[in-house]
Amino acid sequence: MATASLSKKLVRIGVALLAVALASIALTLWVTRQLEGGAAAVNEAGRMRMQTWRLTSALQAQRSPAEVNSLLQQFDQSLGLLREGDASRPLFVPWDEDVRREFDAVERLWRTQRALWSTPHPPGDAALQAAADAFVQAIDRLVLAIEHQLATYTALLNLCQFAMMALAIAGAVVMLYTGYMYVISPLAQLRAGLSQIEAGRFGTRIEVETDDEFGQVAAGFNRMAATLQSLYDSLEAKVQAKTQHIEAQRARLEALYEVSAFLAMANTIDELSKGFAQRVRSVMKADAVAVRWSDEANQRYLMLASDCFPHDMQTEERSLIAGACACGSLAPDARTRVIPIHSHDAAPMRHCARVGYQNLVSVPVRLQQRVIGEIDLFFRSEVMLAAGETDLLDALASHLASALEGLRAEALEREAAVGEERSLLARELHDSIAQSLAFLKIQVQLLRSAVQRQQADKVQSALDELDAGLKESINDVRELLVHFRTRTHADDIEVALRETLQKFEHQTGLPTRLQIEGEGLPLPADVQVHVLHVVQEALSNVRKHAHASHVSVDVRKDPPWRFVVRDNGQGFDTSQQQGETHVGTKIMRERASRIGATVQIDSVPGLGTSVTLTLPPHPVASTNVATAGLDLPSIATP
Repeated sequence: MATASLSKKLVRIGVALLAVALASIALTLWVTRQLEGGAAAVNEAGRMRMQTWRLTSALQAQRSPAEVNSLLQQFDQSLGLLREGDASRPLFVPWDEDVRREFDAVERLWRTQRALWSTPHPPGDAALQAAADAFVQAIDRLVLAIEHQLATYTALLNLCQFAMMALAIAGAVVMLYTGYMYVISPLAQLRAGLSQIEAGRFGTRIEVETDDEFGQVAAGFNRMAATLQSLYDSLEAKVQAKTQHIEAQRARLEALYEVSAFLAMANTIDELSKGFAQRVRSVMKADAVAVRWSDEANQRYLMLASDCFPHDMQTEERSLIAGACACGSLAPDARTRVIPIHSHDAAPMRHCARVGYQNLVSVPVRLQQRVIGEIDLFFRSEVMLAAGETDLLDALASHLASALEGLRAEALEREAAVGEERSLLARELHDSIAQSLAFLKIQVQLLRSAVQRQQADKVQSALDELDAGLKESINDVRELLVHFRTRTHADDIEVALRETLQKFEHQTGLPTRLQIEGEGLPLPADVQVHVLHVVQEALSNVRKHAHASHVSVDVRKDPPWRFVVRDNGQGFDTSQQQGETHVGTKIMRERASRIGATVQIDSVPGLGTSVTLTLPPHPVASTNVATAGLDLPSIATP
């Protein structure tokens, strides 16, 4: 019986025909190129005849030695071109034994006669004429040899063309025969079989001669016919068997649901693995269960949990070397299998036999196609796994791997959250305290220099700057403490904004007002954090620079969300902002960019300042906060 599929058969035939066609085309192109090169070589050889007569005429006319030397060089070039060829034209001599012999004769004759033609006192006209005739005859023989070789190539080209025509005819015949043999005939058999089934003759079968697609269809047709015949003959028995099958599937689904629900609620690896082992043993009615986990190198299998497993064997098999026993001997492509214990010679398996176990069911645990563990079920009786039970065990193993991976991901998420909080704290310190400390370090250097030079006025100025800087640093620390104590609310940001303004009033003594308009879906919690930081930075700038007597925060909830912080302070020229004001603006813009928002600052000297934060329609916080680098200022040591 043929085993290749129909597609493979057609591909093989097509590839064979294509290979022959390509070979014929390649041979035709090669012969054509040889003919082109040979024709160019014949032309060049004919040119050498003309050059011979031109050289003879130049000598007879007693032309200048320079002109004669030029003709000699041209002849040398033509001879070298025939010898080396020129692939760009193309030009190359189709060498064979006769062509090589005639070309060597031309070269020898040229070496002999070149001295005759290049002498300052050439011989008489009769001698020159005789030499030219002899050389032209040698060239003619070379041309005839080349033309004879080209005639052979021409015959080969005609043969290739005839072969290609025959190949086209043969290919058409083969394709027609293939289509009839592999497509039309099987379809006719299927149509005849369907007609028999439609007539009620369910005993009809189609002979399966191949294992290709039509063979598979024919096999499926036979199975369908057998099923119809079986249903027709014993419908009641089939209904009962189907009911039992559905009941078994229901039981498996119930067990799968129960185990999945438990895995979803487990909080620790120990709780998860022990509970899983108990439930799997109960579902499969095994005498004992062991759940083993592989290390990163897949060299050892550690026992995570067990149920009804002998205590002495738990101690012995707490850590198994991979390959030392039937347990922990999983290949990358391993599948769920039943291992008879009594026929296994490994020492650990003899321990299992001594306890009374007869069969071991090994279930590999995979995560993303990588074997990371194994579930071992021990039976004191013979066991045969049905296909449904194997699928159930594979599904349970997959759920176990996903649950353990979920616990690991939760741990990593908690670790990332801590790292992100630390990064945020470090950035806050960098944006405020670090800059103030750098400024204070510079003032200390200036104070030291003024003391050494006994400049009392500069000493007092530096002390005043240090005092102001320390007060500013203290205020920055208090403000950071206020920021990090403020928490957002997943439902509404209003509570967090009110807490922020209350703390701002407590710090500065300035009255504030919060106005919220519109209705909209609440912002995500991570987006709320970034919005609060921008608002807090705007309030910090008001405290440091505005000299205002009132601050208001207006919130518009309709998409897109908009937050406006206004003060009635001294304002500034936005085109000339420098120093700390510029740093605060940069901080707000950087934080807004993390959620795709924009910050617009409008200010008029003497009329106050407004900072507008506009969110995109669907704001999402970026995930690179924890990994953002901190550009800490470099402080030179004195």
